[in-house]
Amino acid sequence: MKFSLSLLTAFALVLFSAGAGAQLKLPLDKAAPTLSKPGQPPAEAAPAAPAASTPADAQADKEAAGKLAAAGWLVLLDRRDWGRSWETASTTFRTTVPLGTWMDNVPGVRDGLGALVDRTPAEMSYKTGLPGRPPGEYVTVIFLSKFENKEVQEVVTTVREPDGRWRVTGYSTR
Repeated sequence: MKFSLSLLTAFALVLFSAGAGAQLKLPLDKAAPTLSKPGQPPAEAAPAAPAASTPADAQADKEAAGKLAAAGWLVLLDRRDWGRSWETASTTFRTTVPLGTWMDNVPGVRDGLGALVDRTPAEMSYKTGLPGRPPGEYVTVIFLSKFENKEVQEVVTTVREPDGRWRVTGYSTR
């Protein structure tokens, strides 16, 4: 389960780097000391320019968040945790696919594949609408997945829900 370890490492890095980075920054009201000549008042630090965020940056951030949510959800399928995968899916997914239907059908899709050997994200696309779905923010990720018995493309679509979290709203293999 090479991917699972990589995913856990990525989650740990995300969790710990945010806290560590915040601890290393100087408070905004306490600029780093500057050198001045004796008898002169300390030089004022120039204000830092705000980081420019472009629409491309915002889209890349959304694609990365959608990919992370999709990859984490696939780990649940790899563990055969069908119930948890349904519980953590989007509201639309849970409304469209009743739990009983999911529990009856997903093992049939996954059983013939065998254990996961390797999984690589190949394509991502961000859209603000999908056919047959309400308007919103969607990220579709295509993973090239190698299992013991077969290689497939796993197509996972995530949606940004009102609470700001990305959750799976669609899954298929081809």
